[in-house]
Amino acid sequence: MTAPIPRDIPDLPAIPGVPAFLPSPVPATAVVTPVRHPLTAVFRVLVALAAVATVTLEVLLSSPVRALSYFSVQSAVLLAAVFLLSARRAWKARRPLPSALTGATLLYSTITALVYHLLLTNPSSPFPLTGAAAAPTGWHAVTAHLLHTAIPAAAAVDWLLLTAPGRLHLRQAASWLLYPLAYLLFSFTRGELIPPATPGRYLYPFLDVDLHGYKSVLGNALLLGLAIYALAILLVALDHARPNPIRHRAKTGFRLQPPVG
Repeated sequence: MTAPIPRDIPDLPAIPGVPAFLPSPVPATAVVTPVRHPLTAVFRVLVALAAVATVTLEVLLSSPVRALSYFSVQSAVLLAAVFLLSARRAWKARRPLPSALTGATLLYSTITALVYHLLLTNPSSPFPLTGAAAAPTGWHAVTAHLLHTAIPAAAAVDWLLLTAPGRLHLRQAASWLLYPLAYLLFSFTRGELIPPATPGRYLYPFLDVDLHGYKSVLGNALLLGLAIYALAILLVALDHARPNPIRHRAKTGFRLQPPVG
């Protein structure tokens, strides 16, 4: 005969001197073997060197201050720095750069290409380039092609074929607009410091206050800012929808044993 089990069992007192176990999640890098990507590193170094050479040539062909004032040149400098850092991490099997930085670099490079081809060199655009800038020749044509076509295309190839998807986030899109906004303020400040009627006072026709006035330029900037934000959202959506081009079987420190018997 067994005794009945009591309904209420008192809680056992804590044992003094025994510390509670704290949660200690194991990072993935502790069990997953880091994988080097030498071809990715080489590609990014070549793109970075091309960007550096293009910016250097652009500075030598014109005034350094004027050349470095272009959005396309500044975005190329950023791309060169980011690609060099990314190449080093890919070569040494380290974690990639933060997606907020790489996504911003991709966005600015894409803006450079789209604005140039859709607004500045498009005959039907309301803001086409004029004079020698509309039809560059010689080395100017080379740098224009590299800055506005080849380098942005290489950035897109790196994103589509050499970068894991799903790293960009919608919350980052608003922060990516800070640099275009800062460039707008820079353009206004630069224009005020340069005497009126000076050629090249405003580097882009849609930001030319002398030609359109502040009211129209601010309207152009607002429309362009909305377009940039929509482009950023599109890049985030595509980043989550595209397939993984670098999927591989990760090697871990665990090995499953076959069942016995």
